[in-house]
Amino acid sequence: MKKTINGLSYHVEMCGEGFSLMALHGYTGAASTWKPFCPVWGTHASVIIPDFPGHGQTDSPADEARYEIEKIANDLRTLLDELEIEKTDLLGYSMGGRVAITFASLYPQRVRKLVLESTTPGIEDALARELRRQNDSKLAARIEAEGVEKFVDYWESIPLFQSQLNLPDHVREQIRNQRMLNNPQGLANSLRGMGTGRQPSWWDKLGSFPFETLLITGTLDEKFEKIAEKMASRLPKAKHVSIEGSGHAIHVEHAEKFGTIVSEFLSNT
Repeated sequence: MKKTINGLSYHVEMCGEGFSLMALHGYTGAASTWKPFCPVWGTHASVIIPDFPGHGQTDSPADEARYEIEKIANDLRTLLDELEIEKTDLLGYSMGGRVAITFASLYPQRVRKLVLESTTPGIEDALARELRRQNDSKLAARIEAEGVEKFVDYWESIPLFQSQLNLPDHVREQIRNQRMLNNPQGLANSLRGMGTGRQPSWWDKLGSFPFETLLITGTLDEKFEKIAEKMASRLPKAKHVSIEGSGHAIHVEHAEKFGTIVSEFLSNT
């Protein structure tokens, strides 16, 4: 369905019945990321799956300021208000996890449980954050200059996704086809507006999170394994699960296990 939220047309998928679960996709992803989990999660949850601005079928505005991560979090709050949902479970992967952490930092009273897959609260060091912002800006310009296909070729080759080379060809093709549907201006502005270098560091907020938080990482993804361990040490109610033999995208590489772990966490009251 289409929802106009704060002047922007959002594409939102919904499935299942039960307590609300908002699922947030990663960079270059879309709502289709989570649709395969509807038969599992939909048995106990009302799943809300938006496309982020610049992705899928949601608008790709020219103004990069519209992509700021706090504004995206506010859009999600408005969406919940329109759906008359007071409190939700929140699941986010990578970029979607950063949005989830932002939402939880700004509106903790709206979250019941939090699930974070391969993500970070941001970069604590201001100089490192600025360097990342500059690198993201250069990559954004490259997307606009070269187009989506060349960018996807590059994106699929970075070390973060090397473990996905072990996936069946048809699965990799499916992921690539979905990435190719994205808008080049949208992808570029997502980096400029809500990249890791542009978002605030939320590390200092973690200690005040009142809700249970599940952290899921893959053992092959050493960077995010370490980040999750650090997050778990600061979160009051954290559980960290490492999936053996998985890389960054556990929901793709070990989909059945991922779906079960999330269901058990959300269903356990």
